[in-house]
Amino acid sequence: MTVSLETLLASAPYLAELAARHAEWFEAAQKVAPDAALAAVLDEVRDAGHAAADEAAISRHLRLAKGRIALLAAAAEVTGRWSTAQSTAALSDLADVALDAGLEFLMRKAGEKGDVAAPYANAAGSGLALFALGKHGGRELNYSSDIDIVAFFDPTKPVLTDPLECTKFYSRITQRLAALMQDRTEHGYVFRTDLRLRPDPGSTPLALSIEAALTYYEGRGQNWERAAWIKARPCSGDKEVGASFLDELAPYVWRKHLDFATIADIQAMKRQINISKNVGDIRVEGHNVKLGLGGIREIEFFTQTQQLIAGGRDRSLRVRPTTEALAALAAANWIGEKTSDDLTRTYWFLRGVENRLQMLRDEQTHVMPETPEEVAVVARLMDEPDLDAAQEPVGSRQVVRGLFADPVGRRERRQRLGG
Repeated sequence: MTVSLETLLASAPYLAELAARHAEWFEAAQKVAPDAALAAVLDEVRDAGHAAADEAAISRHLRLAKGRIALLAAAAEVTGRWSTAQSTAALSDLADVALDAGLEFLMRKAGEKGDVAAPYANAAGSGLALFALGKHGGRELNYSSDIDIVAFFDPTKPVLTDPLECTKFYSRITQRLAALMQDRTEHGYVFRTDLRLRPDPGSTPLALSIEAALTYYEGRGQNWERAAWIKARPCSGDKEVGASFLDELAPYVWRKHLDFATIADIQAMKRQINISKNVGDIRVEGHNVKLGLGGIREIEFFTQTQQLIAGGRDRSLRVRPTTEALAALAAANWIGEKTSDDLTRTYWFLRGVENRLQMLRDEQTHVMPETPEEVAVVARLMDEPDLDAAQEPVGSRQVVRGLFADPVGRRERRQRLGG
């Protein structure tokens, strides 16, 4: 049994609207492999970065691409042509390419105005590295996700004639790029863009020099910021600058010795997660699949905690995607294989539910409907025959909850070692 395209479009008003708007393209896309359709759209976005005449043109290209890939990803996932992991990776790749095309356009225009020397009037040579954090960093974006971006620049690259203008110039470029991503037009939007994960966002410019960033993290960085940088990757812009920065930041993120203050911070982060959500019974109707008990956030927190504890001594644990990290932890005998399998299975089930909740109306929701009839719509799009089947992961979420209650992993390791 598989979900038909007709069932999907009948259930999801947002997707039905996209299918009507992109009817000719969508009909052609259904005749080729989803990977091929995705690659063609991404190539068009790259071309637009090099060729768009003005901001209105690049904005239109980016938004049309977002609509098409949103439709493609939903159709491919729900009808079984893609897994949820493939769908989240496709959305993440779109974010990377859209950011790069937007930056390419902005740097090209800066070069045409004479603000930037010709060899650097492009994204790759710009001296500005854009880092994807969170789910974007792990190539795990959900269907209606924000992207968390941090922008750092290398002031030693001779991009500008006056190096003292670097902070002002790159901050303005970053602001315009965020607007290209998230401003709503008649063609929609690309991605809501959050720039607040940079150091001390209340008092710093939108783009910081790599020296300023390193000074902050090495002197004032918090453990929650260490956890945030586990998934960070240079997603767009000057990736040489980005890779060099990550190499320099590694000793801050991946400490070889775990101190009591770090363990206390981990416990404090766990308490804050508990405080910030509506704690109740694990159920289906009205359950928050991200923040609720046994949900996505708890799996991510448990995984990143183990990486923080052990990743300084074991480089094999320094991986970004959540389920790849779980597999690495099991391979290193840091957690049990069954624990890894249980968490991975539950994670992707909940991510699939989350995607279907969001694709119905392009809403950033993580909450299951309150009525059995509405839950049945989600179950149908999950290719589950009835409500009881949709409730199957409740037992697995109890396992998640137990692990979250012991974030440092003492109980897990005792059980694994037979103690």
